[in-house]
Order: sequence, then C-alpha cells, then structure tokens
Amino acid sequence: MDGRSSAARRQSASRRAISRLLALFVLTAMVGACTAEGETAQPDIVLIVTDDQRWDTLAEMPGLTRTVGEPGVTFDDAFVVNPLCCPSRASILTGAYSHTTGIYTNFPPDGGFRAFDDESTLATWLDDAGYQTALIGKYFNGYEDPSYIPPGWDRWNAFMHGHPLYYDYTMSVDGEPETFGAAPEDYSTDVLAGMAERFIDETSSSEPLFLYLAPSAPHQPQLLPPRDEAAQPRTTFRPGPNIREPDVSDKPAYIRALPRGHVEESLERWTQQVLTLRAVDDLVVRTVDALRARGRLDDTLIIFMSDNGTAVGEHRWQYKLTPYEESIRIPMMIRYDPITRGTSTGAIVANVDIAPTIAEVAGVDAPGSEGVSLVDLLRGDVSRVRSELLIEHLQYRSPPHADPPTYCALRTTRRLFVHYATGEEELYDLRADPYQLSNLAGDPASQATLDRLRRSTRQRCQPVPPGFSW
Repeated sequence: MDGRSSAARRQSASRRAISRLLALFVLTAMVGACTAEGETAQPDIVLIVTDDQRWDTLAEMPGLTRTVGEPGVTFDDAFVVNPLCCPSRASILTGAYSHTTGIYTNFPPDGGFRAFDDESTLATWLDDAGYQTALIGKYFNGYEDPSYIPPGWDRWNAFMHGHPLYYDYTMSVDGEPETFGAAPEDYSTDVLAGMAERFIDETSSSEPLFLYLAPSAPHQPQLLPPRDEAAQPRTTFRPGPNIREPDVSDKPAYIRALPRGHVEESLERWTQQVLTLRAVDDLVVRTVDALRARGRLDDTLIIFMSDNGTAVGEHRWQYKLTPYEESIRIPMMIRYDPITRGTSTGAIVANVDIAPTIAEVAGVDAPGSEGVSLVDLLRGDVSRVRSELLIEHLQYRSPPHADPPTYCALRTTRRLFVHYATGEEELYDLRADPYQLSNLAGDPASQATLDRLRRSTRQRCQPVPPGFSW
C-alpha cells in the first residue's frame, strides 16, 4: 500500500526482478513450444470486468455476443463468492475467497484499497513471466494516491477513489494525476477504450500482453454519452414474480422491513443500466478490433464478466450484497480460439476461477488460489465441474442504509442455503422455485436437506467472517 516503507518496496521489487529474470530464462528455452495443439506458451490475455452488471443483460450487447460469445463459451451459471465490488475484485485478481484475502467490504478495516495485499496477484505473476501488463479503469475503492502503482503493473491508468465515474473524474496515468471533464470526449467508457487500443498498439509484437479493462458502467448513478441519450433498450423488461414481492413474511427481517415500492421504479433502474452497456459494447468491439489489427486476436484469451450482479426490486431489494440470484449471478463469456468453439455451459463457475484459468493458459503458478481453472471446460470437458459454491458476506453498512446481516451461504446446482449471523436461515429449491419465493427453512419436509446443507456450509465457511457465529 501507499503506507509501506520505501525500503520494503525496494526489497519487494528486487525479489520480483529476480523472479522475472528466472522466468524469462525458462521461457526463452521454450521458444516455439506449444502447450497443446494451437496454443502458444504465452498467449495474450484480456480481462474485461464491468461494474454491477446483471447476468440477464447480455442481449443488450450484440457486439460482445458476436466477438466473444459466438466464438467462445458462454457460462450460464457464473457467480461471485462475495457480491460486492472490492471483495469480488480481490478474488478475481488472486483466485481466493474473502476469508483468505481479508477483503469483505469496500472500506477499512475489512476492505478497500488499503486492506488489500497487492504483493501477489495476476499482475505480479504475469509480469514476472515477461508479460506487459496494464490496468485501465477501476482498481479498488479507496485508491487515492496517484503516485502509487501496485506491483506488477507496467502501465497504470486507474480511476481515483474507485467510485462509479462517467464524467468529471481523475485518473492516475502511470503515476501522474490526469483530470477529465464533462465534454462528450471525456465519457469514461470511451476514454478507457482509447487507452486499451493504445496499449495494444504500443506493445511490441515480441511481448505477450495482459490487459485488465474495468469500466464504471453500468454502476449507478448511470450517465449516458450523447449518442445514446435518446436510445431505447434492445430488449423488453420482463419483471418476474419476485419484483416488488407482495408477501415477504418468510424472508429475513432486513427484507421484511423494506417497502414494496412500484414496478415502474424497477423498469427505470433496469433501463438506465442496460443503456450504459451500449458504450461498453463499443469498448469490447474496439478492443477486439485492435487485437485483430495487430495480428494478436487468434492467440488471445478474452474474458468478459462483471464483479457482481444487482437487484432492481426483486424481493423489494435494489442493490447487491444479498445471497439471492440477482446479486450473486453474473454474465461471463470466454473466448480463446485455440480451444473454444462457440458453446454454452451450465456448469457452476465463479470469479475465484479466473486467476487460475489465466495462470494455466499463461503457464504460471497461481499461489494461494482457491478456485479451479476453467481450461477443461473451455475445451468441452465437464468431468470435473463443481456441484456447490460458497458465498460470504460481512455486514458493514449501518442504518439507514439497508445491509443484509453477515452470512455464509451455499449455492448448489439445485438449491440455495443461507445462514445469517442473526440465526435466520433460508432454503430454496431453485428448480421448483427459480424466483426464490418460498423459503423452505421452516418446512418439516425439508429438514433433512436443511441439516445436510448447514453442515456442508459450516465446513466450507472457514474461517468465518468477522463476528459471525453459528
């Protein structure tokens, strides 16, 4: 962090330099080698992470579907292990859960930029292996010192403070602050697209690149570029029966305390979100086109995903954080031409799987990763898919801001089980009840299932979130 001593940072940089030289020596001896038919030892890697994008908004992004989805793999059951910005981004960069990274929230002491240990991440692993690395966009909430560039990043174009930004923002551009205004050309999604194009153009063809591209969209409060201000969504909002749910008597107290509201409010929130995705769609296409123009596309791993979902009134909720599908489920597409063939899969995958996937493709270690590589799934091998996934949350917001109590949850292929620090529990059969309307935790016929999932969750949720107890 920016609070570390200069001596400690020099010592760390020296260790990384030695590690990088050793890695380059090994890789030099492997020039021309292939990891599998059609795969080179060091493919280019592009990771695009949106902010708060719902999983059911991909129809608004035809460019993404054409350039990434159709030649790649679409993951229909992709999730995050903590549905909040900083915890999710920590898991993406390390492959580890919140109980390992220590990042549970967006702010100290249990989250945010200052709490994140940046000494071992995708950036350092790949930089040590000879990659030219660039972060363009959002890093972590609380990033405020423009002169501080975290380890492993060769190019650094990061939003200051980490809040959702469309106009009137400051970025650290390779360690120097640069301010952007409210002119059309300052629209942040477009600015990031231009930065990505320049990084791709300026990276030598003899060097592999890693680009982490993280726009603010579609996080609220959403602002549109002039070209989209009169646009209409490409698809129609279809509210499910859990929108402004009329009967929440079986839900936890924090849900029961919410007003029901109106469906029109949900439509407005959904519309604003999907319209900001038009510029993100342009960003994706521009990035892919830049890779193609430089002759890199055929050998590039492209991952598109969100850091978490968000509700627009389901169960009366209008944010993220909850264990419900709207918060934990995310869109995810991966293209890697040597092995993907335009398919989809219903296997349960998660943000903790991104780091080990990238590491395997790049031929580097992923120290501390708790996820699983998705390379086999990309090849079509479903023999080693997970059947359940741990979800964690630490309550950090105080009234009047609604926040679920701390919880540990288990999302399986069929069910969701949640145990809150308050002692409240939820159990849903997602096949019979995909909208999570009927909490079965109090149903005598479901007690055997409840007991089994409770035991499994206790085994997986270790260590527990701060202050949590069973």
